[in-house]
Amino acid sequence: MQIFWFLPTHGDSRYLGSAEGARTVDLAYLQQIAGAADRLGYEGVLIPTGRSCEDPWVVASSLIGATRNLRFLVAVRPGLHQPSLAARMAATFDRLSGGRLLVNLVTGGDQAELEGDGVYLDHAERYAQSAEFIRIWREIIARSHDGQGVDFDGRHLSVKGARLLFAPLQKPYPPVWFGGSSPAAHALAAEQVDAYLTWGEPPAAVAKKIADVRERAQGLGRRLEFGIRLHVIVRETEDAAWRAAEDLISRVDEATVARAQAAFARMDSEGQRRMAALHAGGTRRSRADLEIAPNLWAGVGLVRGGAGTALVGDPRTVAARIEEYAALGLDKFILSGYPHLEEAYRFAELVFPLLSRKAQSQLAGGSLGGPFGAVVANLDAPSRLRSQS
Repeated sequence: MQIFWFLPTHGDSRYLGSAEGARTVDLAYLQQIAGAADRLGYEGVLIPTGRSCEDPWVVASSLIGATRNLRFLVAVRPGLHQPSLAARMAATFDRLSGGRLLVNLVTGGDQAELEGDGVYLDHAERYAQSAEFIRIWREIIARSHDGQGVDFDGRHLSVKGARLLFAPLQKPYPPVWFGGSSPAAHALAAEQVDAYLTWGEPPAAVAKKIADVRERAQGLGRRLEFGIRLHVIVRETEDAAWRAAEDLISRVDEATVARAQAAFARMDSEGQRRMAALHAGGTRRSRADLEIAPNLWAGVGLVRGGAGTALVGDPRTVAARIEEYAALGLDKFILSGYPHLEEAYRFAELVFPLLSRKAQSQLAGGSLGGPFGAVVANLDAPSRLRSQS
């Protein structure tokens, strides 16, 4: 099981949908979060992309020297990047970071934002372009290890003699991750990528998506890995966790929710549509309505686009819910919590010892311990829980 954290390059806060308690995004704060994730034993960090975010490649590059083991999941955007340039960027980053790059293929779902970036393709054509893009990208990098060039003549993209002179450390190329909920996304995942990601839907819905992608991949003779993107709100007790969830959206008013939902509704993203359906378009606010599966809460999606659900509960409950997703075949968990610095520590302190010996040993090794508060390994963790090693 690989546990990742999130870098909030669009801003961080104690309260969603409000400027109260908001934190400025600057290099020092991003270094704090990345450094904490690195020391605590998170596998890596996801860096978001979009016009509301700082550029993910610049951010990731600025954090290479501030971290030692942390991997960076960084977006490539067909239509904004050309595959040859993206291949050089990836190879350079992979070499300079010591092989710590993961690539997140993002097709985009906000038409207004895409048009602002000069991309005028509809949903189907964006996926066709993305398929050509990542095929060229993979071939350029894979062939760089033996000095070969690439020719490709497609409907959207063409290259002639594309060549990468300096190969990345990872072979055949840095792993490609990708998420999408439409049939076109599932087809692209099955054919092209190494790991398929889903947003945090109820386990039954996730199982159905995973089964479809897996079956498509098997039909092509391929085998994928799977992961999930979730927020987490974990406290020492269930009551405290649910109070924290309610507090997170306590500053959100109905007008803010309405504006956010109207913006999301204009997108052509199937994943965003599914997120909105979980909380009925923001018309319901009680725990009874927003708890869409045991301990799975849709309150984040009232005002936040993209991943809109959180696991809420005490440490053992949250660990058990993660294990339920793992039992579906998921082994990559990309988590986040508000504010991201404090919640990175909280999740590591409370839940890591229940999930893996690796995280347990890193915590006990002194990163959180000291003469006034040593970390004690959880010797009572159920033997059924998987090892991260």
